[in-house]
Amino acid sequence: MVIFLLLLTAPIGWSAVRYLFIDPDRGTWQTADRSSAGLLPPASTNQEALIRVYAARTMRWRGIFAVHSWIVVKERGAPAYTRYDYTAWGEPIRSNGFAADGRWFGAVPETVVAVDGAEAARLIPKIRSVIDNYKFRTYGDYSAWPGPNSNTFTRVVLDAVPELNAVLPPTAIGKDYPYDGWFGATASRTGVFVSLAGYLGIMIGWVEGFEINFLGAVIGFDLRRPALKLPGIGRLGMTAGP
Repeated sequence: MVIFLLLLTAPIGWSAVRYLFIDPDRGTWQTADRSSAGLLPPASTNQEALIRVYAARTMRWRGIFAVHSWIVVKERGAPAYTRYDYTAWGEPIRSNGFAADGRWFGAVPETVVAVDGAEAARLIPKIRSVIDNYKFRTYGDYSAWPGPNSNTFTRVVLDAVPELNAVLPPTAIGKDYPYDGWFGATASRTGVFVSLAGYLGIMIGWVEGFEINFLGAVIGFDLRRPALKLPGIGRLGMTAGP
């Protein structure tokens, strides 16, 4: 129990120190940088179909604990990217409210999923269908903790497209909020999960690794791409990938 509590509190404590003393001030909601981080070429010069999932630290003190994730798609020959976010203001599903690869209020995003070409073209209709039929889509459905939030939204899309073999970061609080029941297969279909309303849960899978969710804080490890999974910090080791 002591080791478990240390694994919970020490990483969050370090993340708090980083937020207070190391990371630069990203400004306020009004002044923080939301410009392109330069991760994508101009859509007009990229004729291939494309799928991206990004995650970036949330604004202010919430960034100690969590990231915000979003989805970007572009069909072959399309003149622009389409970005989907699930947010706390207005209608939760927001289309093209920000630059496709934009900083999330000053935080540079990391790439969770990158698929291009024919495979992306094949999977984009599945992604759009899930988004069009997402059930938590009315005003008031959003809940920062334990969900449904932006990471719940992204995880549901990834669940519907197991070909992506995608894993959200341990800091994606809300990814464990149950959408279609408290027990089921993992997104990659290589394992199973149990989740009690997003407050408590266990997940084990070859792609996802092993995770314990305690009040949104995730502790675990990944054997396929060796890494520790820690609350507040995320992965320590190899990055997640296909």
